[in-house]
Amino acid sequence: MLVLNAIIYKAKFGGPLFAGPLFYFILFMEGIKMSDKLTLSARERIASLLDDSSFVEIGSRVTARATDFNITPAGTPGDGVVTGYGVIGDKLVYVYSQDASVLGGSIGEMHAKKIAALYDMATKVGAPVVGLIDCAGLRLQEGTDALTAFGRIYKKSAVASGVIPQITAVFGNCGGGAAVLASLADFTFATKSAKLFVNSPNALSENYQEKLDTASADYVGSNTSLIDEVCESELDTITEIRNLISILPSNNEVEAVGPCTDELNRTIPGIESFAGDSRAILQNIADDNLFVELKKSYAEDVVTGFIKMGGATVGAVANQARLLSSKGAAKISRFVSFCDSFGIPVLSITNVKGFEATVDDEKHIAVAAGHLALAFADATVPKVSLVTGDAFGTAYTVMNSRSIGADIVFAWPQARIATMDSEMAAKIICESEIAEASDKVAAIKEAKKKIDEAGASAEAAARRGYVDDIIEPDATRKRLIAAFEMLATKVEERPVKKHYTF
Repeated sequence: MLVLNAIIYKAKFGGPLFAGPLFYFILFMEGIKMSDKLTLSARERIASLLDDSSFVEIGSRVTARATDFNITPAGTPGDGVVTGYGVIGDKLVYVYSQDASVLGGSIGEMHAKKIAALYDMATKVGAPVVGLIDCAGLRLQEGTDALTAFGRIYKKSAVASGVIPQITAVFGNCGGGAAVLASLADFTFATKSAKLFVNSPNALSENYQEKLDTASADYVGSNTSLIDEVCESELDTITEIRNLISILPSNNEVEAVGPCTDELNRTIPGIESFAGDSRAILQNIADDNLFVELKKSYAEDVVTGFIKMGGATVGAVANQARLLSSKGAAKISRFVSFCDSFGIPVLSITNVKGFEATVDDEKHIAVAAGHLALAFADATVPKVSLVTGDAFGTAYTVMNSRSIGADIVFAWPQARIATMDSEMAAKIICESEIAEASDKVAAIKEAKKKIDEAGASAEAAARRGYVDDIIEPDATRKRLIAAFEMLATKVEERPVKKHYTF
């Protein structure tokens, strides 16, 4: 059974099926069961992540320098972190994996130096960094040396931001300053049993873990933008990282383009029935129907993720609910900024009637909408917009409309583009006529029809140049691919600046 599980494991992660007999021998000798409850060591996580036998370790002989509190160099192999490089597919990847068996995986001076050196190498050669986190936090025994160590890693991560992709995965604990380290990454995954926190649940006023476990991966994934996906097992987490690495560029100076294994001119009969389900639209138009979705459990009114179109990676954002929330706007804006940093074209699918109207959203929506408008307007990558349903008011304007910089805007025939719902507009514009009418329902209907014909349709927007073409839904894939191919050499100059100030 173990051999069968090992074969399944290799098939799942790719690579030669029977390569690496030593790994299978270790599996047999250790009695590791390939199940959802599988817990791997720091080195086994690296072996699972990288292609077979490709890992080259760096700094294996490093030990802790501190000797206070009975810490001995012999008791801190690698100072609690394994660092090195290897390949995933054809891509070079740098990886560090914290070892919870050494002082709880806590970060001390030499531990941080190893990670910092890894960042230096990755930035020089232009390759992603993957951090496999299992960390108790700051190593208290080392005092200010450990405190400085955290700052050293933060700085390296900040400098690398927008230059190389950074991915973290939390397998055990990620507490205190380590949670900040995860937040600095571009993408973060976690196993269901992982714990992420700055303050533990018991340290929160009027709270305790049994009442509300604010450190649980499920809670953090649903209530914050920190986690991109909570996975059932460690192997599932590693699979997601491999999928993401395969679709991302290695750095900000290369393109994520490969051969297309799907039909470029494939039509999709009946796709218009998914007008209210943008996730289904993205899956249908993507090469081989592969959609790598991110932050699925957070801000569920919008969808973000990556697809391939004609072999090229495209960042996709879409409305999944008819109202845009402040969390949804923030989720999209950060994703668009990432895509712009790494030269990834952006596709937006719009079907929105306005902003979410709640007391909590009202506290944040203006700022969040401003961030979203800024992200789209500032991005210089190719930007294509597709309106599949309603596109009303400011919520539409900030969703990659022509006015803030979309290069190409398509609409399906049934799309409606207007300042607001036509029935509501009719009641405002034709208030006196409706009040005087004997049949108010008929009067509202007639006024609504006039407003739709005058300027609340995709056709009306196209006549004014706000929509480039009204396309048949079944031709969506090929029209989008053609648009992105046309925009592939786009160059857009902007005033010289360090970054925007928002």
